[in-house]
Amino acid sequence: MAAKLGQILIASGVITEEQLNEALSVQKKKGGRLGANLVKLGHVTEEQLVTFLSKQYGVSAINLADYKIDPAVLKLIPSEMAKKHMIMPVARVGATLTVAMADPFNVFAVDDIKFMTGYNVEVVIAPESALMDAIATSYGGRGVVAAKPQQQQQQQTQASTVATAAEILQAKDYTVGEDGNIEDMLGADEGPTVDVEEFDAVVGKAIGDVEVVEEKEDAEVIREVAAPIIKLTNGILLNAIKAGASDIQIEPYENSVRVRYRIDGECRVIMNLPAKIKAALTSRIKIMARLDISEKRLPQDGRIKLKLGKKKEVDFRVSTVPCLFGERTNMRILDKANLQVDLTRLGIEEEPLKDLMAALEKPNGMILVTGPTGCGKTTTLYSALNYLNKIGVNVSTAEDPVEYNFPGINQVAVKEDIGLTFAAALRSFLRQDPDIIMVGEIRDFETAEISVKAALTGHLVLSTLHTNDAPGTISRLLNMGIEPFLVAASVILIASQRLVRKICPQCKEEEKIPVPALIKLGFPEEEAASIKCLRGKGCPACNNAGYRGRIGLYEIMPMKDEIKELTLEGASSDEIKKAAVRLGMRTLRMSGLVKIKDGTTSVEEIVRATFGD
Repeated sequence: MAAKLGQILIASGVITEEQLNEALSVQKKKGGRLGANLVKLGHVTEEQLVTFLSKQYGVSAINLADYKIDPAVLKLIPSEMAKKHMIMPVARVGATLTVAMADPFNVFAVDDIKFMTGYNVEVVIAPESALMDAIATSYGGRGVVAAKPQQQQQQQTQASTVATAAEILQAKDYTVGEDGNIEDMLGADEGPTVDVEEFDAVVGKAIGDVEVVEEKEDAEVIREVAAPIIKLTNGILLNAIKAGASDIQIEPYENSVRVRYRIDGECRVIMNLPAKIKAALTSRIKIMARLDISEKRLPQDGRIKLKLGKKKEVDFRVSTVPCLFGERTNMRILDKANLQVDLTRLGIEEEPLKDLMAALEKPNGMILVTGPTGCGKTTTLYSALNYLNKIGVNVSTAEDPVEYNFPGINQVAVKEDIGLTFAAALRSFLRQDPDIIMVGEIRDFETAEISVKAALTGHLVLSTLHTNDAPGTISRLLNMGIEPFLVAASVILIASQRLVRKICPQCKEEEKIPVPALIKLGFPEEEAASIKCLRGKGCPACNNAGYRGRIGLYEIMPMKDEIKELTLEGASSDEIKKAAVRLGMRTLRMSGLVKIKDGTTSVEEIVRATFGD
């Protein structure tokens, strides 16, 4: 970009090529912007440079000394960003924010401002010295430090994690007690906080109680220098297990690091940590997950295995992604102790459960479980496999990734980057004398075709698809290129599901819902008048959420003869759905109405999770 500015200045006769080369040489050695170096060398004045750029690009030039900037406008752009990009917010009118810049070529700065503020950005030009003075006056501090050369920046990026951790622990945002406990972890003003006494009680002897399996050797060095960071990280993991969370989300922002748990499908802010801690916290998690702590530009995936005491083990599936202010980390908690693999306790009603069990007893055919991401499809498949897993059968699975391991089941982790796809794993299974095959997901025609052929040649095949309901699954298979007669011959049952939160039993109370609303929801008129709806008031047991735990809504559609005929005729999803309901299928909404009647969940949850039928 600098070279582009220099060539334009040469072409316009403002500077010579020798002067440009001299400025570029200084920039390479000492850093700084090209325009500022040209001014320092005396080849051009700031006024000349600003006037030229203003005329060249039709951008207004302003004198910042004439502007009294509203403090509310200053708050839109943090001081760190203003200093980094040499920009100054000037005014906001409606959805447009006007910013003064020394370099109109800096499109990255404009993009950053748009992303952070959500406003349209209008650029005006101001001299760099005036910008430095305005930033120092408006934001405080000692002004702007000149940018470091690229080589120094790379060295700084590759600095020792140990040194970084040691510096972070001296931060004023929180104090570290003599025993190594973080006494005041928080400094942000939004979101709930973790009770410090409870946190320390949970962490307590965290290093002694928690064994990280196959941890990298260099973690021992960090253990000595950054024990509070280790305790904080272990405490976040342990508290998540204690709270029954399914995911931990660590999100770096400009001035804080937000930690959230996903509990019962809902994200809850647990704590806000000082921004200075983000590098050490991310590095600690990467070390535990056997990831590269020096790689901050690319996403990485890993796994943490924690041993709690002598018996309990919990896995965390770790994913890091580089974001604007650091690396965002998500950890999926895989606690086998909380895995519910009993088909009778998933929330399936009695009649649909009989249909599912009858399908599982068949020697061959395909059973499909459908629904959006995070709706419990894998749990349903594992429950079915747990029921089928007997000493006399050979069970093989292809999963991406393998979330839980079960004795007696041959589980293969799909690795597409080396060619081990679902289709490749399926082909191999067919040479391994299997009785039952589970495919984590049917994503393409090849996988679907092999699965259908396996189901037609004496194997029971279980898999998942992403569709909205059970009847829509048939259309999805046809659209993938599977012939209608193959679908009709191979598929024996399709289940669609959703997860809804259960009302907290400690704070249940009656909720008055108008009869017309209940009728619109799907209740018969005579039943709507007498039904008793419940909701959760909120109490300490459920963290004032009103809900505790989740249960499934299920739409079980056996492939009866009439459904097969409609499939062969190429009937629409709506036609198949109407026929299935007539033959006794309960839709997701019908399943939800049953859960409302028995007081398991609320009207609000069913409306959120299901479509009207």
